Parts: sequence; C-alpha cells; structure tokens
Amino acid sequence: MDYIHLNDLEFYGFHGALPEETKLGQIFRVTITLACDLKRAGETDNLEETVNYAEVFELCKEIVEGRPYLLIEAVAEKIASSILHTYAAKVSGCRIQLVKPNPPIVGHYASVAVDITRGTL
Repeated sequence: MDYIHLNDLEFYGFHGALPEETKLGQIFRVTITLACDLKRAGETDNLEETVNYAEVFELCKEIVEGRPYLLIEAVAEKIASSILHTYAAKVSGCRIQLVKPNPPIVGHYASVAVDITRGTL
C-alpha cells in the first residue's frame, strides 16, 4: 500500500461546544493520510493516475471553514467521508488528525486532537 500525506493544513473555523468558539472562531490543523496505489502514477508521471492533493486541500478547507460543528469528531468524520466518497475509485482508506491548538480550557497543554481512520490503511 502507498500513501499520500497532507501535513498540518491550517484553517480558521468556528467549531466548538462553547458560545465563544462559534462566535470568535479559531485555528484548526489537519493532517490527512490517504491509502492508495501510486504505482501507475509513478510510472506514467500523469496527475490523472493519482489523487490531486490540491483538490483534497480544497475539500478539507470547505469543511473546516464551512458550517460550524459542536465537536471536532464530527468535523473529522465529515472530512473522512467526503474524501472516501469523492475519491472512491482511488482511495481505499484515510486517516484524519484534527488538532485544536487553543481550545478554551484553563490549564497548560499543547493542543487537543482527534485521530480517526476510515477504510483500509
């Protein structure tokens, strides 16, 4: 199995269970791993034989910067299901890590995150 990694994509969204999160918004970081066969793309040097990661970036951006969700779990699930639906012929599975660097939690921490895997990696 081969993989495409999109690392630390950064977007501004309005997700969260607290009113200030949906009003003020915050930065979200997303890392995506796509399981796919890259052999033909490597042999032909043809973009049509692979998954265009610029398109995946835009799909992710539309979700994270789109309608607000209460839970980052829901945002990650929407990203995963959209990727698997859009690229069903090329992607057998995906892993989504969604990081919320500055949630309104009192205390010292680097971030909070969810990490989900859908399909076969």
